[in-house]
This record gives sequence, C-alpha cells and structure tokens, in this order.
Amino acid sequence: MDEEAVAMGEMKVTGSHGATLSAAVDLPAGPVRGVALFAHCFTCGKNVRAARTITRRLAEKGIAAVRFDFTGLGSSEGDFASTDFSSNVADLVAMADAMRGGIGAPTLLIGHSLGGAAVLVAAARIPEVKAVATIAAPSDADHVMHTFGADLARIEEDGEAEVTLGGRHFTIRSSFLDDLRGHKVTDAARMLKAALLVMHAPRDGQVGIDNATRLFVAAKHPKSFVSLGDADHLLSAPDDAAYAADVIAAWAGRFALGAAATPDTAEVAPQDGVRASDAGGAFRTAIAAGGITLMADEPVSVGGEASGPTPYDYLASALAACTLMTMRMYAARKGWVVDATVDVHHDKVHAADCAECVGLEPGPGGKVDRFRRIITFGPGTPAQHRPRLMEIADRCPVHLTLHRGAAIVTTQAAAGG
Repeated sequence: MDEEAVAMGEMKVTGSHGATLSAAVDLPAGPVRGVALFAHCFTCGKNVRAARTITRRLAEKGIAAVRFDFTGLGSSEGDFASTDFSSNVADLVAMADAMRGGIGAPTLLIGHSLGGAAVLVAAARIPEVKAVATIAAPSDADHVMHTFGADLARIEEDGEAEVTLGGRHFTIRSSFLDDLRGHKVTDAARMLKAALLVMHAPRDGQVGIDNATRLFVAAKHPKSFVSLGDADHLLSAPDDAAYAADVIAAWAGRFALGAAATPDTAEVAPQDGVRASDAGGAFRTAIAAGGITLMADEPVSVGGEASGPTPYDYLASALAACTLMTMRMYAARKGWVVDATVDVHHDKVHAADCAECVGLEPGPGGKVDRFRRIITFGPGTPAQHRPRLMEIADRCPVHLTLHRGAAIVTTQAAAGG
C-alpha cells in the first residue's frame, strides 16, 4: 500500500474484477482507536453525503475510516454492468486485505442500504471484524429489485436493460438478479460472529422497518437496535448522518475499539499554542488546541470539501468569542447580566470605499481586511447598561491585537523536536 497516498487521504486497490478501486481515507488527528470500512448504498458512491459525513465524524472520534467506490462506480474503474452483489462483497474483502497491510484491517464494518447487506455477508471473510453496523439495510439482497420497477420484466426477458436510478443510467443484467436471489442476508446475520448494530428509520420509504426487525431477530447477542427517527433512506440531512456516526462510535467503543485517547497519550499542542496537521484532502486540516481537535477546510468553490470552518472563520470566531467573554467578565464585576450575541463578518474591501479603514496599509488590489461586528442585546440586559458594554467590547484582547497588528516570528523546529 502507498503509505504516502494514505496519509493524503487516498487509496488505490485492485478489486474483485481486476479493476482499480478508488478509496478515501479519513484519518484521526491524534491516536487511532480503531479502523472502520464503510460500504455505500446501491449505485451511490463514496462521496454521497451520508458516507462523507459518517467517516469524517468517526475520524474526529479517533476512528480511521475508509470509504470506497465499488467497481464501475464513482472514481473506481471497471464495468458496472459486469458486477453483482457477490462482486461487491468481494470488493469489500479486497479493500480489507489492502488495509491490513497499511493502516490495519477493519475491526468495524459499516454498511448503508445494500452496502449494509454486503458488510453482513463480507464479515465472515474478514477475521479481524469485531462489530458490524447496518444503516437502512434490507434483510435480503434481492430487496433492491423493487427499485427497477417496470424495467424488471425487460431485464428478465431480454437478459439486460438500461434502467434509470437517481437520474443516472445503469445497465442491469439478469445475472445480477440471479446473484441477488442467491444471497440470504438473514442467514449471514444469524451466523455473524461479531456484535451487530441495526439502525433504521421507521418511515423509510425505500427499505421498510420490517427489514430491520428480521435482521435483529436473526442475529445473536450482542446486538442492538437504534431508531433513526424521521430520517429518510439516504440520511440526506447532515444532522441525521452525524447522529448515526455518533451512535456508531459510542457503540463500537465497547466492542471494536481501543481505549479513548487521554491527555497523557494524545498528540496535542503545547498548552500555550495550537498545532495544525494534515487531515487529508486538498485543504482539510486538523487543529489541536486545549486538548481537543477541531477541523478547518476551505469551501467547495475553491477546491475544498467544506468539512470545517475556514481559517478566516476561526479568526472571526476568536473576535466574536473574545468580545462576548470580555463583556461578561466586566458585567460579572458589576453584578450585571449580559444577554447578547456577537456576529462577526470578515471581508476584503477597497481601502477607498472604507471610511473606517483610514491608516491601514492596502494589500493586493488596494484592498484591506474588514471585520464587521454586530452586538445584539436581548431583554435580559437593561438599556442603560448597553452603552458601557459596547465600550467594553472594544477592549477585547483579540480586538486590540487586530487593531494594533502583531509580529509573526517563524522558525523551523530542530530535527526530532
């Protein structure tokens, strides 16, 4: 395995049909508690919102997570028409084999929809697996056939047909249907030698909740069931996918993960500073500060993945937080109440158009940085206290630092330091 590529958040693996599979690797900023492999939903891809959200959230909790495109989908090579459920399972096993020689074989398998059925079947062929989590998974692989609708008869009669799924066109062959019918996922659940977490939304319109019931009943203990509330089948709402990731991480901590990192063992920055490190992708950066890890990124419009605030967002956040803290500290000494919010917006404007920017040295294009701070008081702060609190806001240390300017001294750490 190319360790440098893994460090950059990528993997290339030869799949079951000999095609190159493309994978994304989300690595924790600190110690790795465990390794997870994620299988996406039918015809979706590794970059579908649910997959991205879940694996990145797991990485934030110390779990290295790999998501990949099955043969013929997304960035993976190969002919989708020649694949079937069995080849998907084999792709999962091939990915686990490749991980074994690098970041480590997965101890946790996670599958969404048909990917959930696939991880249940694949688990028996990956000896390191200690826990399996399914999300909106069918209890039998052939459940996916209902998505073909009226095209199903044409596939059976003609041997293959082009179907439209999610606005995209796919060629489905009758051999694909035969393979689906040959797999009994409930049997795989019954023989599973790992802990099982079944997650499903009661109102899932594509894979009914009865599928979750059959999988749960078939499996032996330890097993758990968690309702996903009003989530849709694809977990399109970011909050739903984040909730699923949080539950999986907490549950897997009992069965498939090492101990959580402690301040004594975690790689954190010095007490009086922060540390930035590569978190994969073009711009994703992990920030260790005060014993916790934050994520920074850039918007999709400039090549980022929007997985966290931008550096300027963090700078604006520092000003907003410092402002509110300073007002609260002053108010506490006076016995006042600060009922307020602070909004800060950063932009670059032409110096000639900014009356408040007199004295600032313009940068490229004659522009200067401007922070617009808006303080909104609620009814808990009496009107007579507000003018003084507005004055105190200007004494915020971050405000003063930005106003005065600061020296930045850059050095290179000594070897091994």
